[in-house]
Amino acid sequence: MADSVETGKIKTTDAVAAVAAVAAVTKPVNTWRRMIAGAGAIVGKPWRRYRATVFLGYMVVAVVVFLILAVLAKTVAYFTLDVTITQALQKFNPGWFDALMVVLTWIGFGPQAYVITVLILLGLFASGLKWETVVALISVVGSTNLGLGIKVLIDRPRPSADLVNVISQLSDFSFPSGHVLFYTVFFGFLIFLAYTLFKHSWWRTLILVILGVMVTLIGVSRVYLGQHWASDVLAAYLLGSIWLTLTIVVYRWGKPRFFVNQPVAKETPGTP
Repeated sequence: MADSVETGKIKTTDAVAAVAAVAAVTKPVNTWRRMIAGAGAIVGKPWRRYRATVFLGYMVVAVVVFLILAVLAKTVAYFTLDVTITQALQKFNPGWFDALMVVLTWIGFGPQAYVITVLILLGLFASGLKWETVVALISVVGSTNLGLGIKVLIDRPRPSADLVNVISQLSDFSFPSGHVLFYTVFFGFLIFLAYTLFKHSWWRTLILVILGVMVTLIGVSRVYLGQHWASDVLAAYLLGSIWLTLTIVVYRWGKPRFFVNQPVAKETPGTP
């Protein structure tokens, strides 16, 4: 009998300790969510829908242009215009520009790209944006695998050092640019979320500007460093735009159906 009482006390103590541990972990998360709600950082549903519609108006002809580039890239290692663009771009090489191009490309390589992605996803989830986190994760994983598959299918070689300046020769295929695809899809979706969810503020504008500059200049960086042709970059922007559009469609479709009771940016169930 005494053993039973002692065992019960131990179980109670363990349960209390477990509850305390959970509370300690969730306290900063709940505090962060209350700060977001208290600041009124999330706009109402009508504005979110309007901004999402504006964002979805991007590029109807992207599929056709991408397919044309893919067929040509399968048969031609590079275009004369590719070489011309790279050589012209590489003539502009002040120290600050060179450093910026290197940093932008460095961010897109592993393991730092994986670490940054995970940290951002954890930040979204901790902020209470659960459905946004799920969609962002599925989108970036899907687009990465799609890009790798197309690379193998097209089998286009990287730029050659006898044609342009190559900072370091990579061994995988060139079409399309994986860096540009990743930036367009992942950071592009973050731009969409910031634009559609957050109210006008200086920090919202700062987020949009920083992410927009990163997405824009990563293509320049890949050509400047001689690791992709301009046509590889263009194709990646097109493919990324297509995937990003599909991501936003899925996001808007699932928003009123899943995680409708999430802490912030809630939706009414069944109301698209």
